[in-house]
Amino acid sequence: MILHPFARSYRTSLLWFCLVIVGSPLFAQSGSQDKAARPWMNTNFSPDQRAAMVVKEMTLDEKITLLHGTGHPGLGPMSPLSSASNGGAGYVVGIPRLGIPGIQVSDAAYGVRSSGQNGRYSTALPCTLAAAASWDLDAAYEYGKLIGGELRAQGFNMSLGGGVDLTREPRNGRNFEYLGEDPILAGKLVAQVIKGTQDQHVLGDIKHYALNDQESGRNAVNVKIDERSMRETDLLAFEIGIHDGNPAGVMCSYNRVNGDYACENKYLLSDVLKKDWKFPGFVLSDWGAAHSIAKASAAGMDHEQPNEYFYGEALKKAVEAGQVPMSEVDDHVHRIVRAMFATGVIDDPPQKSVVDVMAGFEIARHIEEQSIVLLKNDKQQLPLDPSRLKSIAVIGGHADVGMLSGGGSAQVDPPAGNAIMPPGQRATRWGVPVWFPTSPLTAIRAKAPGAKVEYDPGTDLNSAAALAKNADVVIVFVSRWESEGRDSDSLSLPDNQDDLVAKVAAANPNTTVVLETGNPVAMPWVDNVNAIVEAWFAGSSGDKALANILFGDVNPSGKLPITFPRSESDLPHLSIVKPPPNNEPSAGPDRWKRILEGLPAFQTNYDEGLKVGYKWYDAEKKPVLFAFGHGLSYTSYAYSNLKVTAGERVAVSFTVKNTGSRAGTEIAEVYAGLPASAGEPPKRLVGWSRVQLDPGESKDMSVELDALFLSVFDTAHHAWSRPPGGYTIMVGGSSVDLPLREKITLE
Repeated sequence: MILHPFARSYRTSLLWFCLVIVGSPLFAQSGSQDKAARPWMNTNFSPDQRAAMVVKEMTLDEKITLLHGTGHPGLGPMSPLSSASNGGAGYVVGIPRLGIPGIQVSDAAYGVRSSGQNGRYSTALPCTLAAAASWDLDAAYEYGKLIGGELRAQGFNMSLGGGVDLTREPRNGRNFEYLGEDPILAGKLVAQVIKGTQDQHVLGDIKHYALNDQESGRNAVNVKIDERSMRETDLLAFEIGIHDGNPAGVMCSYNRVNGDYACENKYLLSDVLKKDWKFPGFVLSDWGAAHSIAKASAAGMDHEQPNEYFYGEALKKAVEAGQVPMSEVDDHVHRIVRAMFATGVIDDPPQKSVVDVMAGFEIARHIEEQSIVLLKNDKQQLPLDPSRLKSIAVIGGHADVGMLSGGGSAQVDPPAGNAIMPPGQRATRWGVPVWFPTSPLTAIRAKAPGAKVEYDPGTDLNSAAALAKNADVVIVFVSRWESEGRDSDSLSLPDNQDDLVAKVAAANPNTTVVLETGNPVAMPWVDNVNAIVEAWFAGSSGDKALANILFGDVNPSGKLPITFPRSESDLPHLSIVKPPPNNEPSAGPDRWKRILEGLPAFQTNYDEGLKVGYKWYDAEKKPVLFAFGHGLSYTSYAYSNLKVTAGERVAVSFTVKNTGSRAGTEIAEVYAGLPASAGEPPKRLVGWSRVQLDPGESKDMSVELDALFLSVFDTAHHAWSRPPGGYTIMVGGSSVDLPLREKITLE
């Protein structure tokens, strides 16, 4: 019987397992003898020097073992070596005789995944899109730091977070894992998440490279986009994130880009990432996104996950046959080991410990408080004053028991399981929405102990309206679940929730709507309610953070990192291009293999080009529901004294004053309109600054603009350049509220 090399490789797995055991630390040298025998363990050498030394000592088999995983349930055969896995998304066998540990990989978009099945606990932070609404670089660092610390405590040394695909398609099911629609905001924030994680001596990554902007048909879709648009939108977010964050890994995505799969795309992996950006780390495939041996290796894919269909025995034979140069293999291995030295994974391996649960609660609460966006607040509906309220109606959204979370590989398991399910049925299951046991009803009752706070599930519209009619104020909770592997067909709320809001608002205009979403949604009832609050997928302390905002203990400061359009008719694409019928294989034991071997391509054209998010609505002169950068406060701010100074880095200074009666934090946003000859959308975000102000207080602010942020990508020279001419600098509180403007000429 003739077997694919992937199958034959398992015949040697037990032998390799024996070699791993014999080469384990139990048999290794230690102390000064270890450093003498292993000069690469000397921390006085640079990561590159250390990697070069250890790679020279490796056999071909040892090199190849670092270039692939050991399997994942449902995605192909499991290697016997996977028995040493820590229960995460993947495991890479180490080389104990050389002091190279295995890589224990966990999904960790907004917290460490699979804690439930592993008998552990993980903090759920607000989803990453929520964190982007804080516009806070320090909070982003703390976000990554908490995840890195909990990964180490659970025995992992690599994180699969760092999602930074832009919200080009607002119905994309994974937008909640990403950081919004603007490449500069997203890139600067993801860099801090990466730094926070890697400072805990955990390998970080950035993903999904690139243009994985829809889930529909992700294993087959071919994204068509011109080079300039690619470089100035999605790739710019990656460029900033990689430059500032220095991630260990870049995860290449499932989709094709301009004809080639991302994981064997020479332009993306070699020309841009490794040559132009000089990225020193390694490229790993998304789980099941590898599709070749020689082509992928030459293009720059360094590591296959989760198995070894291409980069196991088949790669070894390709090297021995001269189809893949040994120099490519050495480069792949060097990049992986270098990253391990650079992040401290080898010198300071994780030690399992108890997660600091209470600290996690506090960090999650603080970030969520900064991330909640007050979208509307007519008639000063908020904050609520408990001393003046006798009755509060809380309606819908399972608010009596919990708050919704984002699904897929990002899913964090809640303590005691899915809060809306009966005991014995609360385990996390793929494709099933999960609620955390963070009851807004309980938190609201705690804030208003003197009021009668009643709950209605909202399933019967007449019952909900009756409760609303007799209450002083109403808080309606609505939600739309988002998850990997699925996109929404529209921007509408599901399950007749629009009808619920309309019915309740008709019964009582003193209504606040709380949104739990990971994407923008349409709001046909927007003019009929007094207040709207975007709480996102709020994490482990979402109930307390939300109550603090609703009752004014915390002044909201979050601002939208995405645009809320009025309807689908205003989007660049009226619908998401779906794969043709029977394009993807049905469920079955060989589905994984058919995907790896490649599916017929179908096309999606990003012909909106540079006009992503607010740039589209600006250029097309389309009014929006809520603009990028929008977010209200319980106080007010005034801007003055704009001054723009030319130089290598343009300096923008201005004054912000708190003109209201409450202390607050304002996010001052700086935009630039480029010369008309540049052919750019009307304006782009180029900087921002957060400022805390007491009532009546003024502060002078200064923002220096990176030259890259004022540049365009020159496809003739494949380089960035700042076009000469007149620039308009604009400053204010949102992309459509920019009271300060000054023109400047730059050479």
